[in-house]
Amino acid sequence: MSAPVAEAVRTAPLITGLSARLLTVPLLRSWGAEAPENHVIATEIHTDDGGTGYGFSWTPTIGPQAVKALLDFDIAPFIPGLAANPETVWDQLWKRLHEAGGGGLTTIAMAGVDLALWDLQARRAGTSVTGLLGQRQDSVEVYGSGVNLHYSLEELVAQVERWVAAGHNAVKIKVGKPDIREDAERVAAVRQVLGPDRKLMIDANQRWDLPTTFRALDVLAEFGLDWLEEPLRADDLWAYRRLSQHSPVPIALGENLHNIYRFRDFIEAGAVDIIQPNIIRVGGITPFRRIVELARTHSIRVMPHLLPELSGQLALTMAEPTLVEDVEDASFEQLGVLDAPSPVRVCNSRLTLAGRAGLGFAFSGPSADNQNRKSL
Repeated sequence: MSAPVAEAVRTAPLITGLSARLLTVPLLRSWGAEAPENHVIATEIHTDDGGTGYGFSWTPTIGPQAVKALLDFDIAPFIPGLAANPETVWDQLWKRLHEAGGGGLTTIAMAGVDLALWDLQARRAGTSVTGLLGQRQDSVEVYGSGVNLHYSLEELVAQVERWVAAGHNAVKIKVGKPDIREDAERVAAVRQVLGPDRKLMIDANQRWDLPTTFRALDVLAEFGLDWLEEPLRADDLWAYRRLSQHSPVPIALGENLHNIYRFRDFIEAGAVDIIQPNIIRVGGITPFRRIVELARTHSIRVMPHLLPELSGQLALTMAEPTLVEDVEDASFEQLGVLDAPSPVRVCNSRLTLAGRAGLGFAFSGPSADNQNRKSL
């Protein structure tokens, strides 16, 4: 444990209150009929020394009101009086909420607390969360990503051309059309734009079963894929173990695994080559760091899922270089939900810190002080 972290633990103030507010924002580029908007639940934690930490929970589609209800009615009455140490609070909260589920809505809600506590600690230490945890990378590579299965072939090619023009050396597209021949046509067109040297990843978003996946790989593997993401239902460990034993392409998954035990199950079963934890869905920075260390002990690569303004900050603390996913026109800054500049900068496909204290998120709208604040 680094000196700043140890000092923060020894002198942690007591939590006095938690507040949360829901922001719903239309996407600039729709993710399809089922996902035209994203939801951010902005959180504030207050302490008895006058400190405030800022965090958030997030969901693109399901459950924003449920997440806010967990924060308002189950978490906010429980955490006042606890020392504002994110790791001990996380463990206590997980035990408290486990009756409602060991992951999913519970861990998404917990992320709002965990991020705010890490933000608070970093602000008290006069540094960024990246600096508090220990920055190991000067910059991290960003790859262009799109929720684009509903795009026409022409729209898809135009998007990839924009990524190339922006300097991206790696891109990811969606697959899973009813006819594999259409997927092959789209992947071939993208590979032609990228050329032979740029990385190409594909994401099937759980659309296939095991036989379909093998048939798709027979056709698509020839295009030089860096990984195939989540082709099967995320819960189907048996099928992923079978797939990984025979796939000519590395298998990536993890955006729909919600706790370290599920990541352990998939890793120890030899069912995955690359894990992709979503920092919010696993419950925040505290469990994300534990999952990263678990993966390192098994020589499994980690590629954080979505939310580049958050994932990028944690990627800079990782011992092994990684890629950060940036969905076109979907960052918080581009969606207009921030009251201040982004805490990260992206230039020529490289992400760096912008030099702000804490996590650096200031969400638009009225202060949460006036919205259902619970305190001692």
